[in-house]
Amino acid sequence: MEKRRLGRGLDALLGSSLDSESLKTEQTHVAIEQIEQNPFQPRKAFDEEELVSLRESIRTHGLLQPLVVRPVGDHFQLIAGERRLRAAAAAGLTDVPVHVVDFNDQQILEAALVENIQRSDLNPIEKAQGFKDYLKRFSMTQEQLAGRLGLDRTTISNLVNLLDLPLEVQEAVRLQQISLGHAKVLKGIPISERQVAVCREIIGRGLSVRATEGLIKDQKPEPSSSSNKKPLEKTSHVQALEDELQKALATRVEIRLRGKDRGQIVLNFDTNDDFERLLEVLRKS
Repeated sequence: MEKRRLGRGLDALLGSSLDSESLKTEQTHVAIEQIEQNPFQPRKAFDEEELVSLRESIRTHGLLQPLVVRPVGDHFQLIAGERRLRAAAAAGLTDVPVHVVDFNDQQILEAALVENIQRSDLNPIEKAQGFKDYLKRFSMTQEQLAGRLGLDRTTISNLVNLLDLPLEVQEAVRLQQISLGHAKVLKGIPISERQVAVCREIIGRGLSVRATEGLIKDQKPEPSSSSNKKPLEKTSHVQALEDELQKALATRVEIRLRGKDRGQIVLNFDTNDDFERLLEVLRKS
């Protein structure tokens, strides 16, 4: 079976995926002041450097790709091309080429999602919110939306699930302080306060996704043979030994008690260099 392509692109949405009424289109020029913003635009933030670069390109070469709009009364509503519209206005253009289509609200939101879906710099939280708004507004399943946009359902599911994370973690994803890979790992932590704490540790220590997985794995309590058996409490002496070892080895150390006279000393490392350093220290001991 041929693997589904990630996003069909706006051309496909303007073409065979729409009904015959939606295919009545025309290309013309309209005044910028006659074009209003797209209320369904999922993208909220626009990179200023990108806009400046695009503005200069438009001043030199003109606006080569028409905007996509629909008629609304005596003016037009933008469907796709907000970056180009902003840059064109900044470049001093008074009118722009447009592709006029007869879209309903659902098709407008689909077009906005498709236009942004493959942009690597698109904020994943805004993309997730766009998917969520679409699903709620049009009472569709993730499977149905995936089919309309030419995506795998898991792509939509993974993004929408980001919105279940605490707001501080979502903001870290939005600002690219942590990656989507980090966010997926954090989703596996059942307690929101712990998600925030680990997120802060990722940012503060610059942890990779793999190191974050190791961190969470190390901090998971080991299963007990008896569900009612209480873990042994660490005495102040044991805690003092942990602190002493952590200072001596410059890494996190945990003493895990398994009984009166048995247990484990766990040394944590986040990189291969850390491992080699600890190994050298132990060999010299």
